[in-house]
Amino acid sequence: MIEAGHFAAFLALGAALAQTVFGLRGDRRWAGMAAVTGFGLMAFSFLTLVHAFAVSDFSLKLVASNSHTLKPMLYKIAGTWGNHEGSMALWALVTFAFGAAAAALMKTGRERFEARALGVQGFLAAGAMGYLLFASSPYLRLDPAPFQGAGLNPLLQDPALSFHPPMLYLGYVGYSFVFALAAAGMMEGRIDRVWAKEARRWSLAAFVPLTFGIALGSYWAYYELGWGGWWFWDPVENASLMPWLIGAALLHSVIVTEKRENFSAWTALLAVLAFLFSIMGAFLVRSGVLTSVHAFAVDPERGMVLLFGLMVYGVLALGLFVWRGPVLKGAKPWLVTSREGALMANNIVLIVAALTVLLGTLFPLMAEAAGRTMSVGEPYFRLTFVPILAILLILLPVAQSWAWGKADLKQWSRWAIAGAALVAVFAALGVGVWNISLGAAFGLALGVWLIGGALWELRRRAVTLKRVFRVSPRVWGMTLAHMGIGLFIIGAVIETTGRYETTVALSEGGSGQAAGWTLTLDDVGSIEGPNWYADKAVLTAVKGGVKTVLEPMKRYYPAARMPTTETAIYKTGTGDLYAALGEQRVVDGQARWVFRVYFNPLIDFVYFGVLLIGLGGALCMVKVKR
Repeated sequence: MIEAGHFAAFLALGAALAQTVFGLRGDRRWAGMAAVTGFGLMAFSFLTLVHAFAVSDFSLKLVASNSHTLKPMLYKIAGTWGNHEGSMALWALVTFAFGAAAAALMKTGRERFEARALGVQGFLAAGAMGYLLFASSPYLRLDPAPFQGAGLNPLLQDPALSFHPPMLYLGYVGYSFVFALAAAGMMEGRIDRVWAKEARRWSLAAFVPLTFGIALGSYWAYYELGWGGWWFWDPVENASLMPWLIGAALLHSVIVTEKRENFSAWTALLAVLAFLFSIMGAFLVRSGVLTSVHAFAVDPERGMVLLFGLMVYGVLALGLFVWRGPVLKGAKPWLVTSREGALMANNIVLIVAALTVLLGTLFPLMAEAAGRTMSVGEPYFRLTFVPILAILLILLPVAQSWAWGKADLKQWSRWAIAGAALVAVFAALGVGVWNISLGAAFGLALGVWLIGGALWELRRRAVTLKRVFRVSPRVWGMTLAHMGIGLFIIGAVIETTGRYETTVALSEGGSGQAAGWTLTLDDVGSIEGPNWYADKAVLTAVKGGVKTVLEPMKRYYPAARMPTTETAIYKTGTGDLYAALGEQRVVDGQARWVFRVYFNPLIDFVYFGVLLIGLGGALCMVKVKR
């Protein structure tokens, strides 16, 4: 089967090249057939890899290096993409999938435009296949085959991490097709309402899974790594955040192009940037230049191939924009005090925020190249990224109520008074009652401001309360997404400023205090799993009339010779009581187990807020028959 899959991959490369040629020539029918054929071939090829992992075929080098006979089936299958070669095979598959979906679903009435978009997507698929087959092949054999495999990285043996990469790739690669649409539009010199309507659908098709993928990665890091937090400004986290920010800017810009046929060149540029930031993320994660717990560090040769590919794509994409961007129509005059002006301000702030994250991510690499060692951590991002984003969020409820063309500024004073009163109330409560900093009080006020603004806009568009549930899915989607941002802000502020953290050393039968809870260590015993063994602690936690049992573990995977921390989390309704088991130490002449204990208030607001953002984006994709 592997040889058949390998051969199918070469045929898929041929189909991608055919899709490129037919598409760029303007032959919609044959380009579409090539796209569907290429997807079918690559899907078969990828399934042969999945089958090899499922049956533990250690004659395949990829399986021998990343699987083990004792692994649960879910993680055997996830091992297909839990490595460099397999992840690039998944990348190529998703690239073909978007081309095939576009061939089936695009109906703009412009066959030449659609053909060219498919042609550009075929070119991108051919590039991915060329790298996969000639620089990073997952089809290499071992002779003789080993009797046992090395196993998948234990940190990746988790349900969230099994689905996290596919969701991210749907987002990353989704922007490749948005770029294909932009390239086809620039070739035609037409980035207009028809183009924007199509681009908005595909932008959402990338944005929504990218949102969920980032959330899955964040939640995995929260409960798997034992660090107690939900975002660490890890370089790999930043690699997915940057295209998300650019994608958010693109979604708002394409609205202007769809409604007013304006911002044509700017929207095309954002489509190019979203694509480039996505493939730059792939380079950073897979080139070995970044150090992270979930980076695919590979040898420098393949890193250089990826860098060359990034440069080629970047030069071609930006070159096309420089060549064709100036001829695009749609540069109509617009006022700063209009919805167009507000959305352009939104775009600029999001771009600056993304560039700030980029600088913080790449600066250590630039310093290292200059012979210096330097790290950029959370303080940098708090001082730069957070204030930049706060500016955008303050103006969001006001700007979304503005009219196209020219806004009515008479209500400015009402919004200003409402905002100032809200900040004053939260500042007074924060200092006088909650005993929190002014910055935290402002953050809470900002979250409430966003939720209230989203509900006010829904009420305004519905005209009457009876018609609230009759407004379009797009309006509901916008409302949910903006409310999600507000909930996220509230959760992030409270969790970050109110987090309690301590270390408790307990002997068996001993007790200690943490966050108002009394923790008693009942037992520490050894248990065994399918491909691991562990020390498992049993903690009884009591507070008032509430009693619960926490069972944190420290696992060890013999095949990978690597330990992992399995945290125990109890949700109280107002936050998470979170415990991680450490090492056994001698304290005051007595053997004690060390625990890191946290109380993370309202942490679920962070994830529920992101869920609402993703659901809001998905709702905006719903078509309404008129």
